[in-house]
Amino acid sequence: MAGLFGTQTASATANNTLGDLSKDVALTAPPEDSISDISFSSQSPHLAVASWDSKVRIYEINGQGGSEGKAMMDFGGPVLSVDWSKDGSKVIAASADKTAKVLDLASGNTSGGTQVAAHEQPIRSVRFCEVQGTPMIVTGSWDKTIKYWDMRAPTATPAASVQMQERVYSMDVKDNLLVVGCADRFINIFSLQNPAAIFKTIQSPLKWQTRVVSCFTDAKGFAVGSIEGRCAIQYVEDDKSNLNFSFKCHRDPPQNNMTNVYSVNTISFHPEHGTFSTAGSDGTFHFWDGVAKHRLKGYPTVGGTISASAFNSNGSIFAYAVSYDWSKGYASNTPQYPNKVMLHPVNGDECKPRPSVKKR
Repeated sequence: MAGLFGTQTASATANNTLGDLSKDVALTAPPEDSISDISFSSQSPHLAVASWDSKVRIYEINGQGGSEGKAMMDFGGPVLSVDWSKDGSKVIAASADKTAKVLDLASGNTSGGTQVAAHEQPIRSVRFCEVQGTPMIVTGSWDKTIKYWDMRAPTATPAASVQMQERVYSMDVKDNLLVVGCADRFINIFSLQNPAAIFKTIQSPLKWQTRVVSCFTDAKGFAVGSIEGRCAIQYVEDDKSNLNFSFKCHRDPPQNNMTNVYSVNTISFHPEHGTFSTAGSDGTFHFWDGVAKHRLKGYPTVGGTISASAFNSNGSIFAYAVSYDWSKGYASNTPQYPNKVMLHPVNGDECKPRPSVKKR
């Protein structure tokens, strides 16, 4: 089914699906180095931004797209992942310094953070979750483990540790679904009703390195993005495997029998419609209807690679980080390279699924 999202050639169709960047607004006072992750609170107009400058910055976004810095966390190395608690009171972030810290905003604390997790190698990904009603944190590391940490009584000892086949590259949680994307294309699927046991392991349906995994809004499956300009839609239950498919994206039109392909760096699901975005090293982002197998909107290049993305709580804002993603090595990270977070107002039908198709 790779061709179902194929390049639109008719001019009318192309015009209809071309998105507008003219109303996008830049975040005030962005990080000083590459942006690795961004995350919106589900309870308030706040955005957390993780950076290679070893900081997490928390901004308040107003209704006109303006922004103001409100809080900050410092680490001993690049910050690779950030997430909000379900009630919007806490921010968790994980770093290459092998630690994860929580900032409790409800306490009035606007700096520092408290260490709540540690690994033997850099922590690549972190998420808040609930395990049988207990608030937990799950961390995934390059030490080839994921670990769960009890938020009720933080200690130096994890509540559980699960061995992975390889280094953790990406991880996401939705309700009781935890998906862990590892090196060598391993993908481990967990039910948080039994968090210490892998429910299912698959090899990525994409033949190149996994860059990102992202859970559906209804937790029935997940999307996978690879370094080779492809995305896959995967359902958890075997009886829906006939709905699985993959498609090409983030690649230039072929020229002289050559096609430039780019990494799919980030996939974000719209919180209300269940449609999703992809963004990548080619500096473009697209909105897709995975049920109808249809591209809703594609946007012009933003002038640099897109390293991270997120929808706000009601899907009215799509934030994306224009920042070097290290895909071409250290030599390409020049002082002139853009480093910013843009806020895109989601208008009209940009993210709405086709009317005749049920929501995921």
